[in-house]
Amino acid sequence: MSTGRYCVIIPAFNAEKTIGTLVQHIRQQGLPIFVVDDGSSDHTAAVAAASGALVVSHLRNQGKGCALRTGFEHALRGGYDGIVTLDGDGQHDPADIPQLIRTGEIQHAGIVLGNRLMDGATMPSMRRRTNALMSAVVSAVARQRIPDTQCGFRLIRKEVLSSITLQSKRFEIETELLLRAAAKRWKIVSVPVRTIYNGHESHIQPLRESLRFIGVILRHLVWQ
Repeated sequence: MSTGRYCVIIPAFNAEKTIGTLVQHIRQQGLPIFVVDDGSSDHTAAVAAASGALVVSHLRNQGKGCALRTGFEHALRGGYDGIVTLDGDGQHDPADIPQLIRTGEIQHAGIVLGNRLMDGATMPSMRRRTNALMSAVVSAVARQRIPDTQCGFRLIRKEVLSSITLQSKRFEIETELLLRAAAKRWKIVSVPVRTIYNGHESHIQPLRESLRFIGVILRHLVWQ
């Protein structure tokens, strides 16, 4: 049984079809939920609130990084010991949340990261190859083996967030968080998680996000 106080943060953009069921499943675990509605044009905020989440809304779309940073600020003010993040599109199985928390407590890890590549058969092949390459690069720079660096399903200790400064506005925040935590010598561990690919359109623009990824790596190397 967990000995800490944890909350869940879900950055969401036009996720009205999935956010309600996701919030309801998480609530069954007794965890408080912050949904950061990142300027959605649909009913994401209303559905999330009706399902039992505390909703924080951006007036316009600012990107996943900004949404997560907003959620982190609220969670830190709430005094939680750790924060679980997962995406609002339903690809992450809330049933894996206790495993992330338990692993973090047992291994005294700063970050526990979901590893979708253990279930690689369910991941589209191009996405799997790209993810593996990016993970290899981040692992080399971080000097820790991190098999699935782009997974948004993760547990983060409050001490990690309090010790680093995040600047990324979009999807590159996944990489920036790991590199900054590794630079502070936080232990990063991974656990296998299930992935549900349900046909929802991805908001990732491969070329643009690849350039942002390279930018995060280069800035980190310069600052080190």
